[in-house]
Amino acid sequence: MDKNFIVGLVLIMLMLIGYQMLVPQPVETTPITQVTNETKGNSVANTAASDTAVLQANTSDSTVSAPVAPQEIVFETQDARVVFTNKGGVMKEVMLKKYKTYDQKPLYLIAENHNKFQIDFPTPTGDVRLTDLYFTTDAKGKTLSEKDSATVTYRATLPNNQVVEQTYLVRGTGYVVDYGIKSNGVGQANKFIQFDWKNDLLQLENDMKKNREVVTINYYTDDLQKLGTSPTSNEQEQTADPVKWFTIKHKYFLAGLIANKHPLTNVSLKADVNPNDPIVVKTMNIAAGIPLSAAQSGEANYQFYLGPNEYHVVDKVNAVDFDQNVDLGYAFLKPINKYVLVPLFNLLEKFISNYGILIICLVLFVKTLLMPLTYKSYMSMAKMRLLAPELEEIRQKNPDDMAKQQQDQMALYQQVGVSPLSGCIPVLATMPILFSLFFLFPNLIELRQQHFLWSNDLSTYDSFFKLPFTIPFGIGNHISLFTILMTISSIGYAYYNNQITPTQPGPVNMKMLSYIMPLMFMFVLNSFPAGLTFYYFVSNVVTIAQQLLIKKFVNEDKIRAILDENRRKSANGEKKQTKFQKYLEKSLQAAEEAKRKQAELEKRAKKK
Repeated sequence: MDKNFIVGLVLIMLMLIGYQMLVPQPVETTPITQVTNETKGNSVANTAASDTAVLQANTSDSTVSAPVAPQEIVFETQDARVVFTNKGGVMKEVMLKKYKTYDQKPLYLIAENHNKFQIDFPTPTGDVRLTDLYFTTDAKGKTLSEKDSATVTYRATLPNNQVVEQTYLVRGTGYVVDYGIKSNGVGQANKFIQFDWKNDLLQLENDMKKNREVVTINYYTDDLQKLGTSPTSNEQEQTADPVKWFTIKHKYFLAGLIANKHPLTNVSLKADVNPNDPIVVKTMNIAAGIPLSAAQSGEANYQFYLGPNEYHVVDKVNAVDFDQNVDLGYAFLKPINKYVLVPLFNLLEKFISNYGILIICLVLFVKTLLMPLTYKSYMSMAKMRLLAPELEEIRQKNPDDMAKQQQDQMALYQQVGVSPLSGCIPVLATMPILFSLFFLFPNLIELRQQHFLWSNDLSTYDSFFKLPFTIPFGIGNHISLFTILMTISSIGYAYYNNQITPTQPGPVNMKMLSYIMPLMFMFVLNSFPAGLTFYYFVSNVVTIAQQLLIKKFVNEDKIRAILDENRRKSANGEKKQTKFQKYLEKSLQAAEEAKRKQAELEKRAKKK
């Protein structure tokens, strides 16, 4: 080989090496279907392909003509924004338009990523999870006027050409969404559609701890029952009784399902709580059975209620005792709240927009209504005050004989026609109203986020002073100024009352107790709604004003003349005895008889 040949060969080799280094090798084309399955860039396409595969796996090849694309339908009503999705044919979001969260964000009762419906439908070849399928529908979203309504029908074909339809009816106003599930299948009458609902209760009110103390699941069998409300531990219940409705209950809102015709069976309820979670109050889980026979006959019709827990709203829902979701207190207090205070409150709402002023008007109305009892109570105390010197003289005569003191006191009361209990009865008559308000105000959504003076929300405590530490016994890390004012006014009323009330004998110093009780209630009510403590404060002030007004029109000389006249008539036998006087007379006779027998026993013991 000559020199030129060798040089040429080397150049050719260098060119080949350079070509291999500088020119990239061709990449084999990947099929589009494989790229779709393996690439994560387009999540919607991935979800559609994955769920279409699930749909194809659960249906016969002859029934699936084409993949179903994801689709959302949005309805704007007067009160809510409801979003449906064809994946599972369920509600995806429900937002209430007229309400906001405590930090003024949109309020969702069903929120994406915080709510899950799961429906397992029985078929001859096994259960099919409907909420994993994509349904078809011809419905379109729109804005509904007050009198409008819209129907959404979702349809899916299962194995053996079995068709399932889920139908929703949305109205232009209100918080009820009708729901029905229907199938063309036959047989399997003893089977049940498994309906599971998992819902994260997001924080809607300002105090997470208080939220966890009140949220629960209410359910109705033959009467209202509820899941435990522990703020730190999980709660779980199972009921074999048919459930006519259940509600996931926030402090002021409800998300529930109503089963009027075909009650839910084998219902289990669970509340999971993570005390360290800053977002989710509790996670509620409800599992229930819907009779398959009802779906096959077209009678599996239910209603979702997704709205405020407001008495005059839930009272109109077509479900037995659904208004019991609003806690109106114990059985003997409910009539007062239901038939007096709630209607009165709603009536005042029509004329007064400021709820602080509304509470003042409510106090004035109640106090005016109870004015006759207040007057009677004051008159009784005035009579007892005039008798105080004689009562003290009785105590001085027999300082060591309590039985004798009581006998002489009753004899005095009988002579002058005074009942020592007449001053207590008017006070006791007002107690049911005070206790009714104690239950009513914490459940009044009308007070929610209503401003008055320094309080931004009358439905919760007014945190006038924020503390850098937490005080036990219910006070917390704040001081409520309305609670302080209520306590001061209660002590002031007790002081005024003690000045016009004679000291009563007994082992308990009632005057001292009247000062201690307001201090105890200050600890209890510091974290209660500002509307409640403001009501008690105004009530105390008005009561003092009433008594000062009555005092101006009461002449104690006339009262003394009445007592003397009663004493004279009693001595002459002219005065007809009242029931209380007859009771006093019988008590005196019984006391005298007991004293006589005791003397005889002592006499016999000495003889022995």
